Amino acid sequence: MRQSLRLRLSALFAGCVLSAAVLAQPPVPARTTATERVPAPAANAKTVAATVNGEVILEGAIQRALRRLPPDRHAEARAPILNLLVENVLIEQYLQQTGLQVAPAEVDKKLEEMKGEIKKEKLDYANVLKDMDMDEVALKKELAAFIRWEKYCDAQASDKALRELFAANKEMFDGSAVRVRHILLSPHGRDAKKVQEAKATLTSIKAAIEAEVAGAMTKVSGDALTREKARCKLVEDAFAAQAKAKSACPSKQQGGDVGWFDRSGMMVEPFSKAAFALRPFQISDIVESQFGYHLILLLDRKPGKDIKFEDVKANVKDVYLDRMRETLVQGLRARAKIVQGR
Repeated sequence: MRQSLRLRLSALFAGCVLSAAVLAQPPVPARTTATERVPAPAANAKTVAATVNGEVILEGAIQRALRRLPPDRHAEARAPILNLLVENVLIEQYLQQTGLQVAPAEVDKKLEEMKGEIKKEKLDYANVLKDMDMDEVALKKELAAFIRWEKYCDAQASDKALRELFAANKEMFDGSAVRVRHILLSPHGRDAKKVQEAKATLTSIKAAIEAEVAGAMTKVSGDALTREKARCKLVEDAFAAQAKAKSACPSKQQGGDVGWFDRSGMMVEPFSKAAFALRPFQISDIVESQFGYHLILLLDRKPGKDIKFEDVKANVKDVYLDRMRETLVQGLRARAKIVQGR
C-alpha cells in the first residue's frame, strides 16, 4: 500500500515516474529517449546537470530519482532521467509562454488532495516530503506544472480527436499482441560512420540467416506444410544464434526474445509498428529507433477482440497524449539551447 501511494504521488515528479518505468522496462525500453553522452553522476546535489534555455536542472533532481532504484541500475537510468527532466522543463517553458494560467487556489486544492492521500495511507506529510527531498515551496512549483500540463492535455484531447485515433488504429486497443526476437546494434553517439557500419552489419546478418536457411532447406523433404514448419524452425534458430552473438540488447541472453507485447505502450513506436507489420517468421528490414538499429523476427501473433470506443477511451487518450507529447518535445528540442553540465 505504501508503495502504491508513492507511485501515485510520483506522477507529479519526472524523476520518480521514470524510476518506476526503468525498473519495469522491457528489453526494448518504452517511451524514453536516451541522452547520448552524460557525465558521471556528481556527488554534490547543487551541481548543474544541464541548462535548458538558461534554466538550470540540478544534479539533486537526478539523485532524487536514482534513490528509488537499486545501485546497479543507476548508470543506465541516469541518462533517461535527465532526458525526461529536460523534456519537462521544455514543456513547462512552452506552456508558460502560451499564457496558460494556474491559480494559487488550484495548487492549494491539489496539495490538499495529496495530503488527504497521504493521511489515508497513514503516512506523515513531512516525512513524505523528506523522502522526496523537497520542501513545500518546491512541491507547489511541481504541482503547478503538473496542473498546467493536465489543462493543456484536456484541451487537446477532444472526443473527436480520440475517436479518429481509435478508428484509424483499432489494433492498438483491441488486445492484439505479437511475440518477437530482435537484434539491436547501438552505434555510440550516432556517429555517421558508425551508423553506416551498424547498418551494414545488420544487412550482413540478415543475408547470412537467409543463406543458412536456404542451404539447410535443400536437405528438407516432404509436403509443403512439413517444409514450411522446417523453414520456420531454421529461421528462428539462425536468428537466435545471431542475436546471442551480436545483439547489444540484454535480451541477447534469450536469443533476442522479448516476449509478448501489444501494439501500444510497451515498446517504442518504430519498433512496435514494424513488428506488427510482419508476417510470422518474416525478418524485418532495418528498423531505426532511439535505441539504435534493429532486425526483428516475428514469432507469433494473437488476434484482438471486437471492441467499442467507450470501452477503451482511457487507453486511447493515453496513446494520444503520448504521441502529442513526443511531437511537442521534438519541436521544442529543435529550437532549444540545451547544455549539459555547467
